[in-house]
Amino acid sequence: MTLAPPRPAVSLLDAHPDTALAVRTRGLTRRFGDQTAVDGIDLAVPRGAVYGFLGPNGCGKTTTIRMLLGLLSAHAGDIEVLGHPMPSHLAAVLPKVGALIEGPAFHLYLSGRDNLRRLDSCDRTADPATSDLRIDEALARVGLTAAAKKRFRQYSLGMKQRLGLAAALLQPRELLVLDEPTNGLDPQGTREVRHLVRELASDGTTVLVSSHLLAEIEQIASHVGIMSAGVLLRQGTLAEVLAEGTARIRITTPDGPAVTSALTAFGLREVREDVEHGQVIALLGEHPVEDVVRTVVATPARVRGFVTERPDLEDLFVSLTGEGFDVAR
Repeated sequence: MTLAPPRPAVSLLDAHPDTALAVRTRGLTRRFGDQTAVDGIDLAVPRGAVYGFLGPNGCGKTTTIRMLLGLLSAHAGDIEVLGHPMPSHLAAVLPKVGALIEGPAFHLYLSGRDNLRRLDSCDRTADPATSDLRIDEALARVGLTAAAKKRFRQYSLGMKQRLGLAAALLQPRELLVLDEPTNGLDPQGTREVRHLVRELASDGTTVLVSSHLLAEIEQIASHVGIMSAGVLLRQGTLAEVLAEGTARIRITTPDGPAVTSALTAFGLREVREDVEHGQVIALLGEHPVEDVVRTVVATPARVRGFVTERPDLEDLFVSLTGEGFDVAR
């Protein structure tokens, strides 16, 4: 698959004033020794968006998230979260942000409920009078009501992940940052998290989701950003980013050589014959599909099928980075 000529991944910064962005960075950079983990990225997450933050392990996603939340210092660049510069305004911003980063950390010998109670009591902005009600609601939203009294050390990986989500939901949040939120969850749990993210977004919460599950992100995200080797390769609405991949045509025919010659002469690129399946495949590029159909019909070749295929998120990622992606994690 061929992409449009590279463009800087800053279109959202140009399209939205800063007040319309929940997260904004300019030139954000972080190094570890001689290695640049995050290389001058301009991140733009619109308020109310579900922003899928994509990239393979080690590409800089978690490092970026940690810098956004003041857990790691940047070596260069500016950060704004919910309209405030970071990390200078941590005290004003963090009560409005729920986060699940690199898996949840709780006390092993406390129950799920007691772990949440302890976290809530440490929050100076939380109302003690509503603590029990909010904890019950958070446990119910992630499906842990029945396991609330079980000790954390007895939780499965999926249950631990659910408790981390519950902790992020103890209070209403303007921004929710989730790093691999479905890690360890079964298909039903993954569907529940998908539903929860949609529900939160419909209530106006901005959700930044870092994930390997491209099919899941494609179902819930309104915007995406794709990182590789510390660089933000693309970002924009899901539709904008997907549109950058070039469509293919797939023609089923017993006369492959004739169709291949006709498409090549017409000017299509990467024309190839799949003899095993009796098909000819080519990149559509900027050519109107109806003109391609007219060209094929004008030949003596027999045509049994004509399909236009648009790239999905996985196709686009592989095309951008030239590497595979752990889509099954």
